[in-house]
Amino acid sequence: MVDLVFDCVEASADRYSAVPAMTLRLRIAETTGERVSAIALRCQLRIEPQRRRYSAEEAEALHDLFGDTDRWADTVKPIQLATLSTMVPGFTGSTVHDLPVPCTYDLEIASTKYFSALEDGVIPLLLLFSGTVFGVADGKMSVHQVPWSKESAFPLPVPVWRETVALHFPDSAWFRVGLDTMAELRRFKSANALPTWDSTLAALLAGAAERRDASC
Repeated sequence: MVDLVFDCVEASADRYSAVPAMTLRLRIAETTGERVSAIALRCQLRIEPQRRRYSAEEAEALHDLFGDTDRWADTVKPIQLATLSTMVPGFTGSTVHDLPVPCTYDLEIASTKYFSALEDGVIPLLLLFSGTVFGVADGKMSVHQVPWSKESAFPLPVPVWRETVALHFPDSAWFRVGLDTMAELRRFKSANALPTWDSTLAALLAGAAERRDASC
């Protein structure tokens, strides 16, 4: 019976993808000497935020996710990133396989809130593997399941995620508003002859600051 060992050995931004994506390079080893014909592999990616330290600035940026730092022992929990499927071609001994990971810059999603709050260092990932292994034994096809116990920890460098997003959205951020709010913003932008949405929001913030200062 085949026995597989999984390791994630590298991460890089995909410079040619149509949407923001990074690539995780997996090294898969078969330890019994059997030939693997193919693997229908599933991989669950989970962020384990409790496995790193945070600066005061990062802790402030993570307040929406985890609350006050004195409650972090109870509130800092794993965050689901993605569940992906891929077909691994046949091999004997070991192989290296690239796993594409699509990324979003939607700041309402917990994983993106977490990524964007980090200044540097690494993102502690846990890769949980499952799936089906196909082989040939005594001239007959053999099918085995990848045990749920197969996993691999990987420290994803924060700069890799930042490069992934910056390739598609350089120096930008995105958030969602309701249709009524968008209509009001559009009217304000047009009435004040503002050239961009960035300048529109800047004008609204400046106005709010002036009103606050006048009331003090």
